[in-house]
Amino acid sequence: MTVSTIGLVLLAALLHASWNAFIKSGQDKMLSLALMHICSGVICLLLLPFVSLPHPDAWPYLALSLVLHWGYYWFLVNGYRSGDLGQVYPLSRGSAPLLVAIIGGAIAGETLSFVALSGIVLASLGITALSFEKGLPWHRDPRPVLFALGTGSWIAAYTIADGLGVRHSEHEFGYILWLFILEAITFGGFMAVRRRRVIRSYYLLNWRGLWISGLAAAGAYGLVIWAMSSNVMAMVSALRETSVIMAVFIGGFMLKEHRLAFRVFSASLVVTGIVVMNLSH
Repeated sequence: MTVSTIGLVLLAALLHASWNAFIKSGQDKMLSLALMHICSGVICLLLLPFVSLPHPDAWPYLALSLVLHWGYYWFLVNGYRSGDLGQVYPLSRGSAPLLVAIIGGAIAGETLSFVALSGIVLASLGITALSFEKGLPWHRDPRPVLFALGTGSWIAAYTIADGLGVRHSEHEFGYILWLFILEAITFGGFMAVRRRRVIRSYYLLNWRGLWISGLAAAGAYGLVIWAMSSNVMAMVSALRETSVIMAVFIGGFMLKEHRLAFRVFSASLVVTGIVVMNLSH
């Protein structure tokens, strides 16, 4: 990857960690997630006249991605309900790059050098280790671990779908905008109807954070999709997971979660893995 691409994916990582912290701190996490995506969809809708439609070959991947994102949202929110940000976020993000590498090789024919694969493995281990800061994470309550691993599986699945979809689209930004618009219509619309009695008051109470996080979410994943259009999906996925470094500091300083020293040590393994991964190019 070029230096500029690495920089943009790192920016995406920071944005991703920020909106995850907002969802974690929200009073109603599922409603926060839905309203955030509605805000993202509105922003993308305003930009739609300036881009071209994706190629017809990309639309099946868009549809598949929408379905896979529903599973991701359900596991993510339930993970945050049962565990803290520093436990759920690293385990879910750490498991995803390895799955993307395996599935990407099988489906998309993407091959990785030994050095690149070693870097991805090291980064994933460093990320996953953050979930063991208090000992075995399933010792008292296995739910955060199960939801986190489930989240990682859904992340890998929709990452592959969008990586392939954007390559078929011929118009990367058209694919990105339509993905967020359709998510707002489907997931956001469903939750708006289901929670119609409280959605207005909840929005008015949290509207600033919802618009900021909506912009962050669209920017974060939009940059990742753009990067996957011309780079190996597993490498983009692993680089994106540097968001865990931002998340552990957010969890430690803003959400008052503890054991920050262990998290910094594990995050250093992530950085080492990212450096090794990029030595192969």
